[in-house]
Amino acid sequence: MKNVACVLLLVTVVSGLCMGQAKVGTTSAPFLGIAVGPRATAMGGAFIGTADDATSLYWNPGGMSRAAKTQFIASYTNWLAGTNFNWFGFMLNLDGTNAVGISLTQLNYGEEEVTRVDMPEGTGEKWDALDLAVGVSYSRSLTDHFSIGGSVKYISQRIWHESASAFAMDVGVLYITPFNDLRLGMSLSNFGTDMTLDGQDLIQQAGTDSRIPVEQQYPNPTIPTKLKVDGWTLPLMFRVGIAMDVIRNGDFRATLGVDALRPNDNAETINAGGEVAWNDMVFIRGGYKSLFRSDSEEGLTLGFGLRYQFVSTAVNVDYAYAKFGMFKDIQSFALGISF
Repeated sequence: MKNVACVLLLVTVVSGLCMGQAKVGTTSAPFLGIAVGPRATAMGGAFIGTADDATSLYWNPGGMSRAAKTQFIASYTNWLAGTNFNWFGFMLNLDGTNAVGISLTQLNYGEEEVTRVDMPEGTGEKWDALDLAVGVSYSRSLTDHFSIGGSVKYISQRIWHESASAFAMDVGVLYITPFNDLRLGMSLSNFGTDMTLDGQDLIQQAGTDSRIPVEQQYPNPTIPTKLKVDGWTLPLMFRVGIAMDVIRNGDFRATLGVDALRPNDNAETINAGGEVAWNDMVFIRGGYKSLFRSDSEEGLTLGFGLRYQFVSTAVNVDYAYAKFGMFKDIQSFALGISF
């Protein structure tokens, strides 16, 4: 009865999260919300209850200590508008109970020529932009069924001569129930300081403004002044997930997962997906992202993975394809090594 009550409680929470108002574009560092890893991406982003590889550093640090091996994963995603999204994660299993990890997230916008009204062909300069986050994580299995973990992150955004930085933390828990190993996960991501841009382009001459009375203007229009820039909060994300191996028969396994998301910069939504595995070597995945979010461009996700075992070392290659509506569809690749 306790297990049934837990499931009913989770369903109630999920249903409640599906109602809310969208607040798109009200936070800084939106790259922190980009899905990490083609495995989780192909499963529609429903990964909070699974979280059993190095990408748990992003999805749910509480799942790190459940991984049986030490693992390194590097992933590459051709993101929107010609940008590249890269993620690197290393998870070290210390003793089967404790695990530590480090991750690097990077969104690279590339370079473009600087143009002006009087120089439409370019000034000879180039501008660029880069988003970066570095995190350190720790996880511990408190019992055979319950684990908890957290991450501390440094976040930076730069666009040409301006930059901003912040610190944030993630917290996650994972509970494996006695009911067919049904897994319940929860994570809170990007709880931290505001980001405020600063840089040399914010320093300008005072100048004059015809809209301001002469007596209130600066006597010397060449006096340097600095533009005031508001700070913006980080994209706080609360996730609740459920996952279970609905079929486990010899070499065949089928896993289903559902996540409910409540961000502070968009409407609540649900992700759903699954993974089919044969002999722990071949994996087929599929899912659907942003269910019940009427204005979302995201949707169907598909992917596959291959694993090859070298004695005590395993190599994983994963691929994911995700629909992105009117934007270019997304493709993601990853290489993982476990030992």
